[in-house]
Amino acid sequence: MKTPVLTALAVAALALASPALASDPTGLWQTPTNGGQVRIERCGQALCGVLVTSSHIRANPEVKDQRNKDESLRDRPLRGLRMLSGFTGGPTEWRGGSVYNPEDGGTYRGTITMTNDNTLRLRGCIVAPLCKTQTWTRVQ
Repeated sequence: MKTPVLTALAVAALALASPALASDPTGLWQTPTNGGQVRIERCGQALCGVLVTSSHIRANPEVKDQRNKDESLRDRPLRGLRMLSGFTGGPTEWRGGSVYNPEDGGTYRGTITMTNDNTLRLRGCIVAPLCKTQTWTRVQ
C-alpha cells in the first residue's frame, strides 16, 4: 500500500520540477534579423552565445566582423563569433551580460528573459532607456 503512494508522490514531484527545466535557455535560437541563429550554452556559471549562421554567413562562409568598432578585430569570422557573454541569474531571467551586435559593431549591456519554453526576449541597452528588445524562437 505504501509503494503506490510513494510512487505517486515521486511522479508529482517530478511533474512540479519539470517547468523549471523548461526555462533552460541553452540551445539553438532563431533571431529576427538576417536569418541569424545563435547557440546559447553555459560558460562556467554564466550563459554565453555564439553566432552559428546568418544570411551573410550562408552567402559567404568566410564573411568577417567588418563593422567591429575595434579595427584589430575586423578580420575575425562571423561564424562562431561570441555574441552573448556573462549572463548570470535564472531560472527565467539572466542579467549583467554583454550583447555584441555585428550589424553596428557595438557591445551593449543585456538581459535575457524566457517568456516560455520556446521564446526568449533579448534586451540590449547602451544606457537605459536607450534599449532594443528582440524576441528569439527556439530552433532546438
